[in-house]
Amino acid sequence: MSVTLLDYGAGNVRSVRNAIRKLGITVQDVQDPEDIFTAEKLIFPGVGSFGSVMDRLQALGYVEPLQRRIRENKHFLGICVAFQALYEGSEESPGVAGLGILPGQVLRFPPGKLAVPQIGWNGIRLHKQSPLFEDYNGEKLYFVHSYHAPVSKNSTEWTLATTDYGVEFVSAVSHKNVAAFQFHPEKSGEAGLKILNQYLTRKDLIEVCGAGVVVDPKKTRMAKRIIACLDVRTNDNGDLVVTKGDQYDVRDAGEVRNLGKPVELARRYYEEGADEVTFLNITGFRDFPMKDQPMLEVLQKTSENVFVPLTIGGGIREFTDSEGKFYSSLDVASAYFRAGADKISIGSDAVYVAEQFISSGVKTGKSSIEQISFVYGAQAVVISVDPQRVYVKSPENTSHALITTKYPGPEGEKYCWYQCTVKGGREGRDLDVVQLVQACEKLGAGEILLNCIDKDGTNSGFDIELINLVKNSVSIPVIASSGAGSARHFCEVFQKTNTDAALAAGIFHRKEVEIAEVKKSVQMSGVEVR
Repeated sequence: MSVTLLDYGAGNVRSVRNAIRKLGITVQDVQDPEDIFTAEKLIFPGVGSFGSVMDRLQALGYVEPLQRRIRENKHFLGICVAFQALYEGSEESPGVAGLGILPGQVLRFPPGKLAVPQIGWNGIRLHKQSPLFEDYNGEKLYFVHSYHAPVSKNSTEWTLATTDYGVEFVSAVSHKNVAAFQFHPEKSGEAGLKILNQYLTRKDLIEVCGAGVVVDPKKTRMAKRIIACLDVRTNDNGDLVVTKGDQYDVRDAGEVRNLGKPVELARRYYEEGADEVTFLNITGFRDFPMKDQPMLEVLQKTSENVFVPLTIGGGIREFTDSEGKFYSSLDVASAYFRAGADKISIGSDAVYVAEQFISSGVKTGKSSIEQISFVYGAQAVVISVDPQRVYVKSPENTSHALITTKYPGPEGEKYCWYQCTVKGGREGRDLDVVQLVQACEKLGAGEILLNCIDKDGTNSGFDIELINLVKNSVSIPVIASSGAGSARHFCEVFQKTNTDAALAAGIFHRKEVEIAEVKKSVQMSGVEVR
């Protein structure tokens, strides 16, 4: 058996392709509209905004063949935005028509206490029996989206599963041989691979509506994410290594610390239960032609065996290579996505973009954040923030967002603000962390990776004051980073802040603490984990 992949030129299609190959199935791509209808089995992985996806499908002549295939009950599996495309339209792109298979509009999650986008691991409640979930044992699955399909009596026949995130929404639909998921099976670890395998190997998917299924009355719960981070750079011999610094200094006795090879470590963390893996490229490969960027190969090889989300940061900005060819930040991000990344992380360039936006108050649509968010969706854009404390004796001494700290400064100062930095923490800017994250959220960023120069490499715990300050300033998810030295520090950050995830690097690389130990401790403290 072979499966046909509808690769329309956007998002991380490589992960779906690798997952299919991992299951021993041959993959071929749609070459023209007729392939959509004639394929034995078709998978449509959607990534990006509803409007950009539908516009692309229209331009390629794919809309009518998709509608025809689904209505004639040929095997079809849609993922994420492809699931949403089954509906008539979406609040995300007013006036843009969907495929119209299901009635109604896809809506944005309502504002409230929960961060939007929903990014992370949540459960599902099955509403009917389906061969797709024959081996499913209630595991959490990976979601990443800002818009949801409301539960509706008009589409009850199609509703396969629902999930809770502020509201109850439809997380899977099926009708005969047609199915679609809001979650990403290719990013949901072994549980997701089992579901995907059922679609690939089953002759038919006809479900038994309502028979023998008691819908679980309990609401599903999001898990707090534990993320493994790998700082990657070349050492003095030109080898690509994972390193770790103390307050951003990665050298020890003059040599770059070498804690392992990035691809091997990433696979180890996946097998140990990491909920995500993040690569931070700290060498400055931006000076090389894109085709020579070493991180592209790292992503390609990692995505062959790691089936949780991959984030890549470093060098996401416009540049001109040594041959005089210009690349926009969108070009660079697209190359990373095609190589296997699910999210990209923007660091220094985000600071410069925020400064310009704050100064002008105008969204130009040309910044790296805006371009990438428009094409791939807000959930694909992470802002990596590198702040450091600046102590002041009195609130009158600065106009920046201050906190009253429990940890006085060197001269007994009771107040501090967090200064944003660029160039790996080497240069401070006249911009505080609240200004930065709020500007980036307005420009379309979907997540904050919150580092802390003061805590980096100290193993003294996360900066709780900083995390609460940022978390209370934005409505998008926040990842706490810098300072973890024990499993207790993860428990503390989840108990004392509302952060959505916590990240560590050195303690995992050196095996001082294992991911399983962290998860067990966090769970025992009463916090939901995968």
